[in-house]
Amino acid sequence: MNNELERLQKRIANSGYTSRRKAETLIEEGKVQVNGKIITELGTKVRPSDEVSVNGIPLEIEDKLYILFYKPSQVITSVSDDRGRKVVTDYFDDLETRIYPVGRLDYDTSGLLLLTNDGTFTNLMTHPRYKIPKTYVAKIEGYILREQVKQLEHGIILEDGKTHPAQVKVKKQNKEKNTSIVEITITEGRNRQVRRMFEHFGFNVTKLSRISFGPLTLKGLGAGEGRVLSPHEVKTLRQLAQRGSVH
Repeated sequence: MNNELERLQKRIANSGYTSRRKAETLIEEGKVQVNGKIITELGTKVRPSDEVSVNGIPLEIEDKLYILFYKPSQVITSVSDDRGRKVVTDYFDDLETRIYPVGRLDYDTSGLLLLTNDGTFTNLMTHPRYKIPKTYVAKIEGYILREQVKQLEHGIILEDGKTHPAQVKVKKQNKEKNTSIVEITITEGRNRQVRRMFEHFGFNVTKLSRISFGPLTLKGLGAGEGRVLSPHEVKTLRQLAQRGSVH
């Protein structure tokens, strides 16, 4: 019998009800019950046999679901938008399971996005300590120089600190149009990070797409399409994160 204890907010997140952060808020607001008792302590741990309810409704532990999605530009990485704009979960209205984005891509950024109902997996994929490599292709206004590429590779100072080392390849440059197409691989996921890295040198990013996440690519998918990850792909991502935390 499995009697392993886990934090209450983790149980809620893993059920697919909401994110771990929002689960913590629900606990603090007294909206969570364990075996009929209201719990407000964030450090509370529960057993698999414990019944957890949110707003009086018992949680059901859903089967884990992992989806690779080709996010189009002009779509919000969220489950809802107060301005009525299209969000990524609109593409999965037929699913009975609630899924949530793993990290985020900006409104104007397209490309590879993962969605899942597994809160632990989300943390593994998004926390900087796990160093999951993510590759983007950026079209910028300006002619990037070799010295600037070297600075990006070694890390530059942004307002929220120095960036981790990046891998940078200049794919194409057009002197007449004064544009560059650059492939950049980072292991962090700060807000608008790639755009800000180029803006550091005065370059405006006119187009940005994430083409890979760890070993995953967009092969076979068009914008707005998705597919379920295989168990092997999920296992590989977990192993990649675990190796990243060690190194």
